[in-house]
Amino acid sequence: MVVEIAAQETGGHVLVAFDSSLGSSVAVCRDGRVWQASSDDPRGHAEVIGTLLDESLKAAGVNPKDVTGVVSGVGPGPFTGLRVGIAAAQTFALGVAAPLLPVKSHDAAALEVLETGAAASVRVVQDAKRRELFVSDYAALDWAGVPVLTGGPRIEAREGYEPAEHEVWPERVSAAKLLQVAARRLAAGAAFEAPEALYLRQPDVKAPAAVKRVSS
Repeated sequence: MVVEIAAQETGGHVLVAFDSSLGSSVAVCRDGRVWQASSDDPRGHAEVIGTLLDESLKAAGVNPKDVTGVVSGVGPGPFTGLRVGIAAAQTFALGVAAPLLPVKSHDAAALEVLETGAAASVRVVQDAKRRELFVSDYAALDWAGVPVLTGGPRIEAREGYEPAEHEVWPERVSAAKLLQVAARRLAAGAAFEAPEALYLRQPDVKAPAAVKRVSS
């Protein structure tokens, strides 16, 4: 299902956003509106990302050649899931000759809370498996409406974890909110993140070490 929301900050931009750090989500904006297609499947990122892109583009009535920027959620997130969305964003940006706009995935969850005015600060917490958590702390929105990161993203052990006064455990990272963060940064002339995945730890699978030569 495709969800449509208003997002006046997107202005005349035609942006596509990808995130697979927590579930899979793709959003497209045009004329101050955003269309988002999502999947909560924690594993099937590669199988659904293309379908989500197709659904959101069709709902928005956007031709890929008209895209002016591609937003990539860079995590934190698990290695196997996160890289799918990043690779899709990089490939799509290359194919349409549009700039890549990397944004921390937790920025989207922070924006969703802070823009309501219900809390002056928020902590975003995500299950990192292995009895660990991905944690990011945000103070407020800056003058451009972008969440201000004050700590993290980092890994904390689940055992002994002390909750913050205001914290949120998102079920999915919203590509639409990522897109809004990117649009606000573009309007403010602010910098984007480095185009590197925030895995925060080494992947489970590693290349084998070189085999030692056996002398005869």
